[in-house]
Order: sequence, then C-alpha cells, then structure tokens
Amino acid sequence: MKKLFIIATLILMPASVLLAQQKHKASHSASKPFQLGIVDEIPSKILSENRTLNIYLPPGYDTDAAKTYPVIYLLDGSANEDFVHIVGLVQFMNMIEALPPTIVVGIANVDRKRDFTFPTTVAQDKKDFPTTGKSAPFISFIEKELQPYISRSYRVNKDKTLIGQSLGGLLASEILLKQPQLFNNYIIVSPSLWWDNESLLAQAPGLLKSLPAGAMKVYIAVGTEGKEMEEGAAKLNSLLALQRKPNLTLVFNPMPAENHLTILHNSVYQAFQKLYPKN
Repeated sequence: MKKLFIIATLILMPASVLLAQQKHKASHSASKPFQLGIVDEIPSKILSENRTLNIYLPPGYDTDAAKTYPVIYLLDGSANEDFVHIVGLVQFMNMIEALPPTIVVGIANVDRKRDFTFPTTVAQDKKDFPTTGKSAPFISFIEKELQPYISRSYRVNKDKTLIGQSLGGLLASEILLKQPQLFNNYIIVSPSLWWDNESLLAQAPGLLKSLPAGAMKVYIAVGTEGKEMEEGAAKLNSLLALQRKPNLTLVFNPMPAENHLTILHNSVYQAFQKLYPKN
C-alpha cells in the first residue's frame, strides 16, 4: 500500500504543480516584465562580431527632445555582471540630486580576457589565457564604432565617463594613458596593473605627457586585494599626481575594509560623491 501511495504521489505531482502555475498566471493576468533599460546590438567590423549593449535612459528622457545627457560607459556591462548595480547607483544619485540625469551604456562581454588585455610577455599567462592580448582592437571599437553609434542614436553631450574594475580597470588605465581623449572622466577600481610585469606603469611617464588640455577627472580605488594590486593602483595615482596638470582632478581612495569581491558598489558610490560634489 505504501509503495502504491508513493507512485500515485509522483504521478500526480507534476499535474498539481502545473495547475498551481496556471492558477498563478490566471490571477496575475496583468503581470508584465520589469524593465530596467533597453538592449541594442551593433555589428562590429573591427571585432568581426555583434556586440550587445545594455542601455539605461534616465527618467524624462522622452519628454524633452532638446535635452542632452552625459554618458557612462560601463565595462563588464552584461545584465548578469555590473550593469544592474551601476544603474541602481546612478538612479539613486539622480533621485537625491547628487548626480545629473545620466545615460548608462553597459558593454556586454564576449571574452573579457581577450578584450581587456594587451599582449603579455609572461609565458604562463599566454598558456593559461590563450585568447588574451586584443585590447587594441577593442579600444578601436570603442572609439570608431561604439561612441559614434551612441552619439547618433541617443541625445548625449560631451561628458563621457568610463568605469572599469579589475581587468576592466586595466583597460580603463590603458585608455587613460594611450587615448585619454576618449573620455573626460575615469573611474578605475582595483586595476590589474600587474599584467605583463607592470609594463603599462613602466610606459606611463612618457604616455602621460600627452594628456589633453581639457578638464579631466580620474578616480582610483583599491581595497585589501594583495600587494601587487594595491601597489599598482598607488603607483598609477602617484604618476598622475606628478604631472601637476591644473585641469586634472585626481582622487585616490584606498578602501581597506573592502576586498576584490565587495569593492565595486561602494567605490563607485564614493566616486560619484567625490567627482560630483553637491554645492
């Protein structure tokens, strides 16, 4: 008898679950998906692939056709990575009037190790990560395809911010040093400047001579993340500080209470506070 009861229960269970789902659907006929943004896909000739963009438009974007907005370009901008977290911060800072209404462009990843790193001379890294070393075409994609697409498709002004953490921080640092004109604000969190035996830091003094004359804000944060990462972030800050550029607002924010997993949200929140102080 006990066996018959178990068998009957197993047979009837899927039907009861299905019935419950149908009842839920019927009682919530007005339900609809919650939308945080829109998704664009653009073909890239430079990268020979399509790239997905997750885009947040601030409240009121559709009501004033003449208004333009600053843009935040977010590396690691996939929906299951940093896009939701950064958009939440932007929306909150807008709400308390601590940040101007801003468009967020999350660049979804295909292969971040490939796109965020320049070629390395370290044999073990080549072996462990065989796709690395293609940051140059990815930067070209940002300059020649992504930014023009955003300018054509959305009402943006000239205020452009780049946010990157870890390998994304390495790429943000590379862009700052090699093509600084692409953005006027850089939020660099826990940059992996140890890559290729810190070769980017070795090149930095010469590269920094070409910083543009316009106003620029650079925020660098690092937590308790190991000697290599902590010292790399501090070195980048020191090299920037030595330039004594009157147009450069530089903020270095060591955050010892944070680690590599916890630092992003709090550090970007503090970056917004420090780069956009309320009057």
